[in-house]
Amino acid sequence: MSENRSVLSREAADPDELLRYGDHEDQVIDVWHAKEYRPAIVFIHGGFWRPEYDRVHARPLGEALTAEGWSVASIEYRREPGNPDATLDDVRAALERLPDLMDLHAGFVLAGHSAGGQLALWAAATMNPVRLRGTVALAPVADLLMADRLGLDGGAVQDFIGSGVRNDLDPVHLPAPITPVSIVHGTGDTRVPITIADSYVSAHPTARLIPVQGAGHYDVIDPETDAWHQVTAELTKHSG
Repeated sequence: MSENRSVLSREAADPDELLRYGDHEDQVIDVWHAKEYRPAIVFIHGGFWRPEYDRVHARPLGEALTAEGWSVASIEYRREPGNPDATLDDVRAALERLPDLMDLHAGFVLAGHSAGGQLALWAAATMNPVRLRGTVALAPVADLLMADRLGLDGGAVQDFIGSGVRNDLDPVHLPAPITPVSIVHGTGDTRVPITIADSYVSAHPTARLIPVQGAGHYDVIDPETDAWHQVTAELTKHSG
């Protein structure tokens, strides 16, 4: 089955604001402001941690979530093969600085897709950010060892970490986050098989797995798919 990648190149409205949390060109955050006062969505994009995939492909998601009443902050971060700590440092810095950069008094839900799902689960487990209500991981690379054994995206895990094993950044080997975790994952995902989400939930039984029948890897970030309704339903549960 071929994956529908159309959302990656779909045109969307520019964000309302660009925030900066560091001096590097990638240390920025796209922000869309909603009129409703409710928890924000802080989103971490995917792309197997590779430099060619940036936050721009997540703009249809940001625009759609804002239309449904959420303010959205979409984090950019350094993606340097073999230097995962640069990525982790940026995600940590962005989450630590964000409450000073935008209104998060109502709290926020942390979300991430694919590699961004791994980063969201890592952050929730290791940082316990202030005002975090929960995490919604979309087709996450939630078990790095399994993803490595499967050779996802031509060896993306080894390209990311450099070599060897890094259990300190592998969600399946980290403690369960204190706040609730949901995983929305398509059963038809050929990029990150749902067995990886199964592995995470087996290690952390308090996490909820929502399988979306027939959905592919990109359907869970595409507002034009049926899977989108499952995504917004989980975000709503964590926003309550």
